[in-house]
Amino acid sequence: MATFIPHECLRAAPWKNGGGSTMEIAISPPAAGLMEFDWRISLATITASGPFSSFPGIDRSLMLVDGDSVQLTLDGARKVTLSAAQPMLWFPGEAAVVAQVRGPTTDFNVMTRRDRCRHQLEKITAPAKLARRSATTLLFVAGDGAVLARGGGQQFALARHDALLLDADDAQEWRLEALQRSAVLSVDLFT
Repeated sequence: MATFIPHECLRAAPWKNGGGSTMEIAISPPAAGLMEFDWRISLATITASGPFSSFPGIDRSLMLVDGDSVQLTLDGARKVTLSAAQPMLWFPGEAAVVAQVRGPTTDFNVMTRRDRCRHQLEKITAPAKLARRSATTLLFVAGDGAVLARGGGQQFALARHDALLLDADDAQEWRLEALQRSAVLSVDLFT
């Protein structure tokens, strides 16, 4: 059965370094801590420049969903600027990452424990037909327009920053309907 995750029910947890906060969208296994999860999907707000936490053994994907840009320096050498033109980055969780921001940004973050599972993150534009590739898929509305998700006799109305978690019992094909074009992030989780 699909699980609707409204943005208004997410709670922000401040970072230890004071540079932002994270809202956990979904985690597996449920109620796992940061050292036990197989996968974790969250929404982070960066308000000040500073280092990211280290997550050895974790693969991460980060996508800018709000704000002008964020510059990331990985392992002191590689510099990547996430912006509307290049919104997504994959990197290993053990990399030393330092963020530089000029204003607040909001980033969609996917983390998978490398020895247990992997993920694929992509941006699609509704209206669209979604063919699932994995037993667990999370849809996240990153754009402004409302999206109606329909599949297997179920339907859900999603607003900006709402999510829908689909499991193995849900339909493999979903239609994403929208009155205006809206960005939707799709995460396939392979265990």
